[in-house]
Amino acid sequence: MATKNLKLDELENTLQNSDIVLIDFWAEWCGPCRMFGPIFERLSEKHPDIAFMKVNTEEEQQLAAVFGIQSIPTLAIFRDNILIFKQPGALPEKTLEDVIRQVKELDMDKVREEVEAQHAEAE
Repeated sequence: MATKNLKLDELENTLQNSDIVLIDFWAEWCGPCRMFGPIFERLSEKHPDIAFMKVNTEEEQQLAAVFGIQSIPTLAIFRDNILIFKQPGALPEKTLEDVIRQVKELDMDKVREEVEAQHAEAE
């Protein structure tokens, strides 16, 4: 699966219908974004089971605001509709591959327990 552009009105559906979603927040004028783009694209071809989405922050300012994007590129990763990872900066290919491996290996029952505990603490 190659990368796809993500719009705000597609976000919920994308997160609900994909086990793992990687979102690359970028802009055309951003040098590090242009360096990271081909890495993101290559890994999308290696991992057809993952939704690789791109958000042009210039065109989708509201979506970038929903995620509180202040620096680009920023990578956000969801698994089972839970935000697992969010980090600004262009990752090297080997690092991104390792992050993907770790996301795939997560014990999601444990993650859900931790999320529930955090919500209970906040109340």
